[in-house]
Formats: sequence, C-alpha cells, structure tokens
Amino acid sequence: MKVLVTGVAGFIGMHSARRLLERGDEVLGIDNLSPYYSVQLKQDRVTQLEHPRFRFEQADIADGSALQSIFKNEKPDAVLHLAAQAGVRYSLQNPDVYIQTNVVGFINLLECCRRHPPRHLVFASSSSVYGKNPDLPWSENQNVDHPVSLYAATKKSNELMAHVYSHLYALNATGLRYFTVYGPWGRPDMSPMLFAHAILEDKPIEVFNHGDMQRDFTYVDDIVEGTLRVLDRPTRFAIYNIGNHQPVALLDYIRVLEAALGKKAKLEMKPMQPGEVKATYADIGALKDAVGFAPSTPLASGLGRFAAWFRQYYGYP
Repeated sequence: MKVLVTGVAGFIGMHSARRLLERGDEVLGIDNLSPYYSVQLKQDRVTQLEHPRFRFEQADIADGSALQSIFKNEKPDAVLHLAAQAGVRYSLQNPDVYIQTNVVGFINLLECCRRHPPRHLVFASSSSVYGKNPDLPWSENQNVDHPVSLYAATKKSNELMAHVYSHLYALNATGLRYFTVYGPWGRPDMSPMLFAHAILEDKPIEVFNHGDMQRDFTYVDDIVEGTLRVLDRPTRFAIYNIGNHQPVALLDYIRVLEAALGKKAKLEMKPMQPGEVKATYADIGALKDAVGFAPSTPLASGLGRFAAWFRQYYGYP
C-alpha cells in the first residue's frame, strides 16, 4: 500500500518508513526539515531511506494548500502522522511553533483526510498528556485534562480533534501515546544523546530532580513494531499507550549507558525543570489486547546498539 509518513526525517519517522519499505510498501515521506535541531542529522536520516519505492518531499504541514495538493495528487492508502514540534522545555521558549505545527498543522492534516480519506490515520500523541497524574501506571481511561506543558496541551488537542473528525466524517483514526523512545538516530535534545556527548567529552551531565525520576524507556524498534501493527488494523477511533511497561530510575539508566559507552559520567544534580514530571509508566494492556504488542528489547541491549551507532556517527573513538 502507499503510506504517507509525515515527519519522515524525524527519529520515529525514519525508522517507521524504513520498516515499511522493507516489508514492501510504497512510502511518500514529507518533512519541513525544521532547524529545531541539526538539519544535517535529518538529511542523513532521509539518506538512509534511498529506495525505488521511497519519495521525499520537503513540505510543511502548517501550509494547508501544499498539504492538500499532496493528498489530491497522491491519495495515500494510509497516513502515519509523526510530524510535530517536540520537546517540553522548548515549548517554554517558543510557544508559537507548537501551535503552528501541532495544532494548525494537525487540523490541516485532518481536513486532507476528510477530503481524501485513507483507510487509516495513525497519529503521534504523547505520554506528556498525563501531566502529573500520580496514579501509576498510566492507562488510557485516566483523566488527562490537566497538562503541565504547552507541548502536552497540543497533543491532547490532537486527540480531541481526531475524535471529532472520526465522529463527523467516519475517519478511521488512532492516536498513540508514545513513552520515552530511544535508539540509533535519536533526537539530539533527548537524554541518550545529551548524556553520551557529555560522558565522552568529560563534561558533567545535568541530572534533574537530583536523580529522583523514572522513565518508561522504549527502544525504537519496539515502537515501530507496535506502530505498524496499529496502522494495519483500522479502527474508527482509538487511543493507545505505547511504551515498555518497565519504568527505569534515572540513575540506573545512567549506569547502563555508562556501561554501554565504557566510561563513567560526571553528575551535576539539578532541581526539577518546569513542565517536567517525576515518573512515566505505561499501562500497555489495551494495545496488547488490540494488536498483540509486547516490547522485547532490554535496556542494556538497546543502549548498546545506540552507543555503537553514536560513536560511529559522531566520530568518537
């Protein structure tokens, strides 16, 4: 089938597109190559996708007319919507881009899906929608009306908007609340990359909330497997958590990364940052029941693969 992947130059987008190509699908990837982080890294990701069944188009989902032209000309069978302005802390500095990309861009996408309906729209939500909900693990039936960052608020809005379009226009739409994803080709603003650079350059790591944090780290291959299983099973409307269901203490995570890199970290303890939460922990029962999702990559294995890629890509000995 022909799959439109938005945000194809992104971390999950590139890995998802590569898996789609490997299994025989045709992929049209779009991305605006935002300079939020290294454009070179994004271009290098796209280079990994060179294939006769892959085409790339630089486009911004906030440009409604450009997006309409793509849908009109291509008529994708399925849409995997991963384009977004990500990051909790950056939303404190530049809120406008979150509204343009995550809200305006998403309504543009929904309008395109209304006019040229795919068999299924799968879109990225985020574990951030749970805010500071103290009831762990987080499950989809919990209230998510109290986000603590603008990024989270935009992702919650995406879920609501998709529900409206599903209800009004019979659009098959599924949102996936991604929990902390890591692996090769990851985002430079996330902890594996930040920590690895610091460790190998003998610089201190900023450890927020004095290390008293937990994250449901999920290896990217597991995320892609679950995402494509959902994509292949259209449903009128659903929201699922997709994570590892095994939260890891931040200091334990740092120790595993140290072992993968073969070098000790220098720790600089810091207070909690605005918009951050102490712990994330996914209840993945609903996704397991729906598509048989079960993550299989241990943290040590995943960080080992990440460390090998990191050294090679950035030229560390």
